[in-house]
Amino acid sequence: MILDSFRLDGTVALVTGAARGLGRGAALALAEAGADVALLDHVAGTETAEAVRALGRRCLVLERDLVHAAPEDLDADVQAVVDGLGRVDVLVNNAGIIRRAPLLEHAAADWDDVLAINLDAVFHLSRSAARRFVDQGRGKIINIASMLAFQGGVLVPGYTASKHAVAGVTKALANELARHGVNANAIAPGYMATDNTAALRADEVRERSILDRIPAERWGTPADLQGAFVFLASAASDYVNGAVLPVDGGWLVR
Repeated sequence: MILDSFRLDGTVALVTGAARGLGRGAALALAEAGADVALLDHVAGTETAEAVRALGRRCLVLERDLVHAAPEDLDADVQAVVDGLGRVDVLVNNAGIIRRAPLLEHAAADWDDVLAINLDAVFHLSRSAARRFVDQGRGKIINIASMLAFQGGVLVPGYTASKHAVAGVTKALANELARHGVNANAIAPGYMATDNTAALRADEVRERSILDRIPAERWGTPADLQGAFVFLASAASDYVNGAVLPVDGGWLVR
């Protein structure tokens, strides 16, 4: 049955930035599809963990500040998932931050922090997970891109640079890993009602300009991405490699 190929029973997923927002939505979606879930965040993510366990799944919580994480720290986190839950099959690189400021005032520290979380951690976690995936002949890497993987944005040069890079590194990983039975793909969320967009939604003029361009005429929610997460984590996407899937209410086609 085709629906069986979307099931994740017996698999283990590692989701970064899972305490809230899109990461929490991803963790719950994967758990509902049958996966046990490890949560990696700079805070404990207790509510997400409780929700995963309420679904009858195992949950491992790992705390890590990705701004200051060394490659060996992230490799240790991936190994902790294997040690704690027995294996790792899916990596969701969701954690991300955004810093808004005009270019001429944009702080170097903001640039560094955004790239550290949005790009460096993505690469190092993907490399560590891929080593395990190649050994077992199967695995799924799901990165989070953005509309700003396609466009330039306003006041967010670091975020834009990082998301363009995430789209590129996703394709590079796919080229190397596909022959090993490992899929690397990305989801490009549209304008989502999360903490990262709170400033935009509080600006009536900016919010109106955004909504006017979205054919669906609304902001997205974490639930809108859950189907994409399950698809890209499951056997249903075994021949999907290097894709950057927009889930944007039609923003890009307007």
